[in-house]
Amino acid sequence: MVAASSPEPGRDCPLCPRLHDFIADWRQREPSWFNAPVPTFLPPEGDKAVKLLIVGLAPGLRGANRTGRPFTGDYAGDLLYSTLIAHGFARGEFKARPDDGLELVGTAITNAVRCVPPENKPVGAEITTCRTFLVPTIARFPNLRVVLALGSIAHQSTVRALGGRVAAYPFRHGGQQLVSAVTLFSSYHCSRYNTNTGVLTEAMFVNVFREIAAFLQR
Repeated sequence: MVAASSPEPGRDCPLCPRLHDFIADWRQREPSWFNAPVPTFLPPEGDKAVKLLIVGLAPGLRGANRTGRPFTGDYAGDLLYSTLIAHGFARGEFKARPDDGLELVGTAITNAVRCVPPENKPVGAEITTCRTFLVPTIARFPNLRVVLALGSIAHQSTVRALGGRVAAYPFRHGGQQLVSAVTLFSSYHCSRYNTNTGVLTEAMFVNVFREIAAFLQR
């Protein structure tokens, strides 16, 4: 694995050639879009305030890849941010724009893979390579207590980033497992596909955040 010196990749990160070339193509097609590795979304109080880190899979093409903020500009963000606001993990009004004024509260949001992948499907080598940014991202928050992984790929990469074995910490929706010094919660990804097919209902998703809020209040 290539060592990363920073939790955030550079705008022209070359570590995954397929993703680098895909973004380069979209920069030509849509020059007004963000079209770069999407940085972690932080609360205004900074790293020390973060007790909850949410890890998604990767930026959506017309979502975060377009706007430059995780889960901003697609359906998954509508469900995620409304739930965060309802449980006190964000404040303001979500308008699916990075300048909408929405602020996170004690929470940060990142992705297991920072660059948009073709067909929303990163390959194993890309997930492994981008873990060199996930590891220092987790480490940057000195008061982190909970990581919420959205989907099995984010779950597995987070387990590995925390130094655990995937076989010892299997993914299940609503799961809660202590990995190293962090409690890992897991949920099905809040994608339109999962909600349309009934894999994830809004009630199921909300319940995960209800449990996280209760855990952090203990």
